[in-house]
Amino acid sequence: MIKIRRIILALAFLLLALSIGAGVYAQTPHVNVLTIKGAINPVLIDYVERGIEEAENSGAQALIIQLDTPGGLDTAMRDIIQLIVNSRVPVVVYVAPSGARAASAGVFITIAAHVAVMAPNTAIGAAHPVAMGGEDIPGAMEEKILNDAAAYIRSLAATHGRNMEWAENAVRESVSATESEALELNVIDMVAPDLETLVAQLDGRQVTLLNNQVVTLQTRDAIINDVPMRTIESFLYAIADPNIAYLLLSIATMGIMVEIFNPGLIFPGVVGGISLLMAFYSLGMLPVNYAGILLIVLAIGLFIGEVLTTTFGIFTAGGVVALVIGSLILFQGASPVFRIDPWLIATVTITITGVLSFVIHRAISAHRKQAKTGREDLIGKTATVKIALKPEGTVFFKGERWNAVSEDGEINPGEEVVINRVDGLTLYVNKKQPVK
Repeated sequence: MIKIRRIILALAFLLLALSIGAGVYAQTPHVNVLTIKGAINPVLIDYVERGIEEAENSGAQALIIQLDTPGGLDTAMRDIIQLIVNSRVPVVVYVAPSGARAASAGVFITIAAHVAVMAPNTAIGAAHPVAMGGEDIPGAMEEKILNDAAAYIRSLAATHGRNMEWAENAVRESVSATESEALELNVIDMVAPDLETLVAQLDGRQVTLLNNQVVTLQTRDAIINDVPMRTIESFLYAIADPNIAYLLLSIATMGIMVEIFNPGLIFPGVVGGISLLMAFYSLGMLPVNYAGILLIVLAIGLFIGEVLTTTFGIFTAGGVVALVIGSLILFQGASPVFRIDPWLIATVTITITGVLSFVIHRAISAHRKQAKTGREDLIGKTATVKIALKPEGTVFFKGERWNAVSEDGEINPGEEVVINRVDGLTLYVNKKQPVK
């Protein structure tokens, strides 16, 4: 009984300690930090949304988005901006570390922040919209898209009292600025060399949220709480890359081709199937030119046709040309962020061509080889006469008796004969000539 009381008292003490610790943490000022490094794509929407929710629920003084991006998709950018604008906790976009940039979509996200900050030796700008597919944008449509983007960024800049003219020029003329120029032009609010300095500079700053609620940041001695991507988020973000998507598509092509030409290997087919599904997901996150996909599919068809029909390289040459052109235009017309590395295209093309050449060589060799099973295996082989061939009789071959017909006159028992052809269950033979 005494032991039970001790256990109950220990549990009560532990719960009390945990509740006190949680209360102390809740009262301790803290800021949450998200890190975005790379292209803006749909995977980041869930990451930012989760980060904002955690900051709101934990009572964080602010959410800092550390940003380093060359740009990305317009749709993903707008969804992230909506999350920032509607956040109930101040959002600080911090272009960092040194050497980072906020280009294209990153400009919009920085301008939309409640507080915009840059680290030394960073840059912002070049937000001119580009086509998100392979087709050319007609003049009137391009003007509409440009005007829409310019109006959008002016509205974001006006909301936070930032330089609307520069923001519009970043869209229309692709102007850029360093951190010191951006601060002087009133594009950003401050420059900070690191997160600790930034958190200290934020203390006492007033921020107006969407509902006109004015919040005074109290970040002195605040705890910096890093909120990294979850494993699945990191994985999905990693494969939503044009080079990774292209590599997955290439692995899928080789795996499925090897499985088709070598049924029963299983492993290449499984790897190819998984790679194909991941490639579909990745391509779904990217601005794909469907003409490029069709050319790659055509290349695969030509490669398969080469193996099945053996056109002595005609289909292979056509497949290589289709593969290279399809690879080059797979994301043609999109932002440079969504371009495939030419060296990767060259490597994949050489690898697929090499694998295909090996498969074709094996197929041709198999066709040229004499059959190892069935009646064709008998032709050219030597048998022994059991019952004299006059011209019909019986021969003995590999422990079996066969009816035989001599095409070389009478042949006596015990003599060796060579099988010329097979007709049903009858062998047609000639007398074996002695070796001189």
